[in-house]
Amino acid sequence: MAVERRSASSYRLHNVFLAGTAAVAGPKEGQGPLSGYFDRVWPDEGSEYPSYEKAEQALLQESETLALKKTGLEWSDIDLVLGGDLLDQLITTNFEARQHQRPLFGVFSACASFTEGLAIAGLMLGQGGPNTAMVTAVSHHLSAERQFRFPLELGYQRAPTASWTATAAGAAIVQRSSSDLQLDSITIGRVIDFGCRDPNDMPTAMAPAAVDTIRRHFQALGESEDDYDAIVTGDLGRFGVDLAQHMALDEYHLRLEQKLQDCGQLLYHIDEQDVHNGGSGPGCSAGVFSGYLARKLRDGSLKRILLVATGALFSPKSYQQGESIPAIAHAVAITRQGERS
Repeated sequence: MAVERRSASSYRLHNVFLAGTAAVAGPKEGQGPLSGYFDRVWPDEGSEYPSYEKAEQALLQESETLALKKTGLEWSDIDLVLGGDLLDQLITTNFEARQHQRPLFGVFSACASFTEGLAIAGLMLGQGGPNTAMVTAVSHHLSAERQFRFPLELGYQRAPTASWTATAAGAAIVQRSSSDLQLDSITIGRVIDFGCRDPNDMPTAMAPAAVDTIRRHFQALGESEDDYDAIVTGDLGRFGVDLAQHMALDEYHLRLEQKLQDCGQLLYHIDEQDVHNGGSGPGCSAGVFSGYLARKLRDGSLKRILLVATGALFSPKSYQQGESIPAIAHAVAITRQGERS
């Protein structure tokens, strides 16, 4: 079987591959340590567009176009697009779909949307659904800030635990034809709510969800941290990574400190670039994976990783009404071909 059920949330996949990836980043992201791994870095946040929302759509479109070019495919070869973003009603993903006209699943797990899309694509392809799918995720710092936090003109002071929404997009093409990278297993996240209420403290809200998914993935697949070169969370940042390491050890006796990395930490020079806790947004894990991590897997620097993107599931309205901030994390294991028996 191409899909092997290991638990209600975990599945081993066979013959599901990543044909190619592309990543586009904004100027601040281009000043970070991963600059050389992006397919393109924008010179500014998109001043040529009439709004930052329009710029976000262009960012997504460019990553999709580059992914197709790198794999030698046309839009007509894509059976299904699965994409997510942060804006109300997924307007970036949906409005961009007016251009490519391919069947679309809009997905939303906030900053975990990219791994949600990869997981759904893997299950569908593994069960004989589409032959080829494109998975995307995007965010834009300035469009997200004015939707979720404060007017851009306010110039408010950011808390130390606040994350910096990345201006970035990533696109990955998933297919059944053999390629150098294989999607080999997934674990679907549960909604975890530790009662956090501060929208400027996403790491505390999301770390428990990341640990829960990692623990369940190991348990269902019969694996441990030793089976991976890196376990890469989506956007916990430095505070969230520290919390996740302590929680994993104290509650589940998992020693993650040697393997745990975070896209939000990898994306920036955190102190020098004044991003406080680190990066966030759907484009954070999508861009870091589609640029940096995919290349490291292809050149053999990494042989197998567990990508665990994390998302805080709140809206401005829910926060204003006093709701807590639940979170979710989806995990996808990606292996360089020939590295597993």
